[in-house]
Amino acid sequence: MVNYQPTGLDRTFAALADPTRRALLARLEQEKQESLTISELAKPFPVSLPAIMKHLDVLSDAGLIQRTKTGRSVACQLTPAPMEHAMEWLARYERYWTDQLDRLAAFLEKDQWTPSPASPSSADSRPRRKKSTKPGRTPRK
Repeated sequence: MVNYQPTGLDRTFAALADPTRRALLARLEQEKQESLTISELAKPFPVSLPAIMKHLDVLSDAGLIQRTKTGRSVACQLTPAPMEHAMEWLARYERYWTDQLDRLAAFLEKDQWTPSPASPSSADSRPRRKKSTKPGRTPRK
């Protein structure tokens, strides 16, 4: 059995996989303030506060947010460093796919093929009617 320890990149992608967590991050990024309290973050979501807390736990474990407690209030702040690492990883593959698509485009431009015209429909291509019974009402027995 292989002992697998998730890396930071795995945790980042796992945290970003959920639409609610992505929306929470977007809300933190949109706000003009540096941080928002958990209840301010949870307001627009149709889920319970404990559910939001679980989402925030995942985001915190991935290093995407930082929590600060002041008295009884807990504020969350966006920490973009893990997303920067994910973007660097994705950029490598973007270069690969860009090269592949450029090669495909060059091949298609070089090979100027013309599609064959569509063949006209024939009467044989229409669906046939069942011949087992006559049209109309079925007599009772």
